[in-house]
Amino acid sequence: MKLRFAWLILMGMLLIVACKADVCPAASITYVPDAASLPDLAAVLEAVPSGGPFTVQIGGKTIEADRVIHGPLCNDHWSGTVYVDCDIQIVAWTEEEGSKFLEDCDLVIEPGTVVYVAAHNNAAYYKGCASCHGGAERTPAP
Repeated sequence: MKLRFAWLILMGMLLIVACKADVCPAASITYVPDAASLPDLAAVLEAVPSGGPFTVQIGGKTIEADRVIHGPLCNDHWSGTVYVDCDIQIVAWTEEEGSKFLEDCDLVIEPGTVVYVAAHNNAAYYKGCASCHGGAERTPAP
């Protein structure tokens, strides 16, 4: 009886893990050789769609985002609620150096900003991205 119960629990766990799909399809992120290959802040801000807030579906819930990020992840200024979509461009890295693609990146994230990241299965981050992906925690000058 105990063995049958353990088998059912194991099969249920495998089913749950097998059904979970990644939010971003393979090859949706573009990797560039270095931060200099990405456009500067003026070009990025010029391409930002005006208007907002934007609605984004996350796990059956609808959230309102002040910005939805497509394209280059560097050379930008974020505040409010930001959704980083799958079709981004980041600096490539090696296993030895780790995913520190923000090291030479000019990305300012205002205090209090919530960043949802599609490539991390839509997880919400409340303290920026630099602690995991390199770069300095920067806040704008007053």
